[in-house]
Amino acid sequence: MVIQTVPARNNTNEFEKLKSHIHGKLVEKLDLTRVSELEGDSLRREIRVVVEHLCDTENPMLNRAERERLVEEVLDEAFGFGPLELLLKEDGVADIMINGPRNVFLEKNGRIVKSEVTFRDDDHLLQILDRIVSKVGRRVDETSPMVDARLPDGSRLNAIIPPLALDGPSLTIRRFGSNPLTLDDLLKFGAFTPEMVMFMEGAMKAKMNMIISGGTGSGKTTLLNTLSSFISNENRIVTIEDAAELQLQQDHVLRLETRPPNIEGKGAVSATDLVKNALRMRPDRIIIGECRGGETLDMLQAMNTGHDGSLTTVHANNPRDAISRIETLINMSGVELPLSAVRKQISSAVNLIIQASRLQGGARKVSYISEIVGMEQNTLVMQDIFKFIQDGIDPDGKAVGHFEATGVRPMCVEKLEAAGVRLPPSIFQQRTLRSN
Repeated sequence: MVIQTVPARNNTNEFEKLKSHIHGKLVEKLDLTRVSELEGDSLRREIRVVVEHLCDTENPMLNRAERERLVEEVLDEAFGFGPLELLLKEDGVADIMINGPRNVFLEKNGRIVKSEVTFRDDDHLLQILDRIVSKVGRRVDETSPMVDARLPDGSRLNAIIPPLALDGPSLTIRRFGSNPLTLDDLLKFGAFTPEMVMFMEGAMKAKMNMIISGGTGSGKTTLLNTLSSFISNENRIVTIEDAAELQLQQDHVLRLETRPPNIEGKGAVSATDLVKNALRMRPDRIIIGECRGGETLDMLQAMNTGHDGSLTTVHANNPRDAISRIETLINMSGVELPLSAVRKQISSAVNLIIQASRLQGGARKVSYISEIVGMEQNTLVMQDIFKFIQDGIDPDGKAVGHFEATGVRPMCVEKLEAAGVRLPPSIFQQRTLRSN
């Protein structure tokens, strides 16, 4: 869908004044008792009739396009997220970046462009932000000027407001549509090859512990959702997130979400707290949306104590950096462990690291599937099973390359076979792999 910007008959200011006036009239006319009896589409239909009548009486000279735009925008102001609704309805938008009320940028098809959509002022943007965060039990004000939240369609929002944000409220929205990308979608986009899928599916069914590594916007959450589709419905899965965005399709899923402190600075529930509690809930698998702190040690201990097949993500640029990142996060737990002990924990707990990368031009690829094979003295030993090699940049500025099987037979093949997963040896044969 492409948003059509319809100019007002006189000018934008007049249109905004008329919209504000009709919105005020609507509030005066609303029967709050009647509104409480209606929900969702029924409420919007009933209110739409009122707004259309107000448009006809307040300015009968509006043409059809102006009238329709005015009705939709008044309804969005009353029951939705105002101008943000326009951006959320636009197809092809991966990220929405709002730097104050007048500077709105979109990432579309791997490129950042400025949007014509604006907000009236800081107060208008704050009002929309408050409407979003209040729906998920969060708050944002001068005493708590940063917030993470989620939108009804699953998209993730981060916001920071004055006095920390100098140019007005700043919002960043990572889009997660109501219809998540499927395995077939990712194969079609060339994110990985069928051989890589066979190996990852087998590893999930054999209950191997995996860490998905990647930078911001590399597709870690999408990949985690895709891998989780291979989990049997017989498993009890506990998910732990700061802002719920995982979309698991299994029947037996228990979703947990952290909680920030209240206005008195009390009542916070951290990911570490939730991991410790999850261990008492008889989970078969634990999935942490992202390891960011001390919960990393608890996650590794869970992987080492019978909760095989668990998953999490970390921010890192390659598999070796992911190990360093995990070591740093474990140190943040407050438990002082020698580096050799930390690496032994990682070696015994984690089987595979899957690296997600966002390449130039916006393409997202699984750039490495690497296996942790053990320790040699104090060094953690890894080997690459599959990898993506970038060959260059095409005329459109997009990265191009190819996938390779490295020719290494994974050490975990015995574990796969013990779990009843038989993979043809040819998928590991050294060669260039074809993606769709």
